[in-house]
Amino acid sequence: MKYAFRFLMHQPFRLFITIGGTTLCVVLMLFLFSIYRGVADGSVEYIRKSNTDLWVLQRNVTNILRGTSILSTAHGTVLETVPQIESVSPVLFILSTIKKEDMSATAFLTGFDMKRGIGGPPCITKGRSITADDEIVLDKSFALKYNCKLGERVVIQDDTLRIVGLSEGTNAFVIQYAFVSLHRAHTIIGYPGLVSCFLIKVKQGKSIAETISTIREEVPGTDVYDHATFLQNNIKEMESGFLPLLYTIAAIGGVVLTIILTLLLTINIIERRKDFAAMKILGAPHGFLPGIITWQAMLIIIVSFIIALVLFFIMVEIVEAISPEISTKTSLTQIGLTFILATILGFLSALFSMRRLRHIYPLEVYQ
Repeated sequence: MKYAFRFLMHQPFRLFITIGGTTLCVVLMLFLFSIYRGVADGSVEYIRKSNTDLWVLQRNVTNILRGTSILSTAHGTVLETVPQIESVSPVLFILSTIKKEDMSATAFLTGFDMKRGIGGPPCITKGRSITADDEIVLDKSFALKYNCKLGERVVIQDDTLRIVGLSEGTNAFVIQYAFVSLHRAHTIIGYPGLVSCFLIKVKQGKSIAETISTIREEVPGTDVYDHATFLQNNIKEMESGFLPLLYTIAAIGGVVLTIILTLLLTINIIERRKDFAAMKILGAPHGFLPGIITWQAMLIIIVSFIIALVLFFIMVEIVEAISPEISTKTSLTQIGLTFILATILGFLSALFSMRRLRHIYPLEVYQ
């Protein structure tokens, strides 16, 4: 390691530039992984925390993230006659524009039955849930971005609603949930008989599988999912649309990191060619010279990663302050996996550079 450090410090400015480029690549990977975790949790947190056993949607609709389900209240009337069912809670999802003074933004408006409470905000961080038709609960990120406070009023079409609560776990990255009464949601769309889905609570002791079978027989034109299956459907939908993009960008960052590090190590070998030739003629042990290259790569990766961690947390604070809707989640596991990935890329860079050592001959020391 001593020789590796000396070789690196031979050109301090070049080392500084290399560490800077490597650091930025690591920051990019950390940020993308934390964005993914934040989006992955935020997109399905509403579904995960919904207090329900079954989801009933229009046939061939498997999720609510990118699927459109249209049912009628008549389906709910039939569902209430199924003997295994304890309660039926209709929910209506619509994209709607929320206005406040000069502000105008789109939210995923969710109308639910206030009496049952099922389908409403999963977690209230400030205020309370709605108790009247002229009230609304906003996602806390949405409220922060557009400076909406408790007690203020917002306008949806011709309806003025008072903000009574802020919710958590309702930020789907590109759009946020907002919660109103089912009656208010019907008023907004102008079709009082429509709902998107029904959330079903099964009576204690009754079989979920038998209840699903009965619903499919009694309520044609619908699909029924147990809570775990429906959650997985939405996770799969989220990953198929968002995950490939993040992986592609992270992969580009990894390739850039490898190229930067390989170039530095290769240039160091070329510039110190006679030094390596001298080591060979003096009988350097097998693996000594490759070890110098590997240690150079590892030193750069370790220093870059430490700097990247500091910059990453600072960047997250700045980004979330500027754009509250961008939710990030970071764990020790993510940090550890990123370090392992960076270390692997460092080893690959060292391996690519080591090929130069084969073309260095001991007699070159006399040239």
